[in-house]
Amino acid sequence: MSRQLSFSSLVFLLLGGCTMIPHYERPASPVGKTWPNGSAYRNTKGVSSDAVKSDAAWRDFYRDPLLQSLIAEALENNRDYRVAIQQIETAGAQFDIENASLFPSLTGNASGNIQKYAARTMRFPHTPASQGSIYQRQYGVGFGVSSYEIDLWGRIRSASRSAFDHYMSDVYTRESVNITLKASVATTVLNWVANNEGYQLTSDILKSWQKSYDLVLEARKSGSSSDLDVAEAEEALREAEKQLEIYDRQRAQALNQLELLVGRPLTDAQKNALEGKKALADIVDFPDVPEGLPSDLIGRRPDILAAEHTLLAANDDIGEARAEFFPKIQITASNGTASSGIKRLFRSGMGAWDVAPQITLPIFDEGRLTAQLKQSKANKRMEIARYEKSIQTGFREVADALAARETYVRETTAQDCFVSASQRQYRLSRARFEMGSDSYLQTLVAQRTYLNAVTEGISIHLGQRSNAVTLYKVLGGGWENETPKRPFRIGEHIL
Repeated sequence: MSRQLSFSSLVFLLLGGCTMIPHYERPASPVGKTWPNGSAYRNTKGVSSDAVKSDAAWRDFYRDPLLQSLIAEALENNRDYRVAIQQIETAGAQFDIENASLFPSLTGNASGNIQKYAARTMRFPHTPASQGSIYQRQYGVGFGVSSYEIDLWGRIRSASRSAFDHYMSDVYTRESVNITLKASVATTVLNWVANNEGYQLTSDILKSWQKSYDLVLEARKSGSSSDLDVAEAEEALREAEKQLEIYDRQRAQALNQLELLVGRPLTDAQKNALEGKKALADIVDFPDVPEGLPSDLIGRRPDILAAEHTLLAANDDIGEARAEFFPKIQITASNGTASSGIKRLFRSGMGAWDVAPQITLPIFDEGRLTAQLKQSKANKRMEIARYEKSIQTGFREVADALAARETYVRETTAQDCFVSASQRQYRLSRARFEMGSDSYLQTLVAQRTYLNAVTEGISIHLGQRSNAVTLYKVLGGGWENETPKRPFRIGEHIL
């Protein structure tokens, strides 16, 4: 019974000693408990019944079949996302390496040694003069432990926990890349469709303006208009042609960006589906964010969770730096058999073993260990500032998106009315010009106002759609009406 107790105590001493990691307390949130309010924000309360509940349901937000297809392709083929996945594998392997140091490495070995000596040199007694050489043989088989450090002060466990928290940071970074990638694909598709819509509308306007230009040329021949009218009409026509080329270029660049995000050229079916989106209204609407969300909801954002785990790793590093001040105990041991002849190697009585403990105590290092501890503490303070900055940045991004959501609603309404009014003005002005009631100058002003209104209207509608995607992304890829608990750390239980 006493032997069992002693063995259990030894195991606890070797693997269950203390650590010198400081107690971790999550820094207080440096942002307000509620979102900003004012005329730019929606003040209604209540939670929408069709709210997206989590990022696992991203298809409930990106409901358009084309977006779902392209996002799925991007998650499979995007190279940045693959890099993020491999970074997790690397961090996980590093954690396994550090964790393995907690346990002794047992190795087997077999050896043989044959040495030749000159008999006269060795001066063995009773050696015949005719014998010129002597051979000595030594064989051994066994297993052993080499330089195993007993982790009394938790140095190795501190390093292992630090590696684990770096691993968790990379896990959340991958999730952040995942959410950002989905939003980037959706935003790029919106950009392509908006430029395609602009291209189609500008093409129609250009045809109308070409007719106006032809009318001015005819009027110039009859003497009812001047060279100035012709020059102004041509100027407006070339302006529309220039805008058409801008849309064409931006549409091509958006397609190139989309193929980069997806990770391969689009299929013919996907290109046909994309070209079928003639206007932003052809894309299935995104569900609206519910009202009354708490400000601490941003704590679920993967980038903030990643920053916290980086902070935890810095806290773990302090424990490792503290443990460096205490003695290190290392053990090298082996057990097996040894004999001068192979046939006698496994006979009874041939056993051999050795144990070589070593204790290393730092005495003088010119302040190196103290400097390392100061460095680890300063690094923790730096990571606290970064963690708090990530919360502040997240709060600002959500607040900006919430402000944009409400103001875009009012802006698009006003802009749609402005486009309709400018279109009516252009049609009436053109009709009066064709009847000879007004000069072409009035028509020219109406033309330019209408083109600018259409161009600006597309830009505003694009901003509204893109802001919906941004709001979904900055809330962590989804939203719930309560803040999830911090993920439990496996390292705290297995180390």
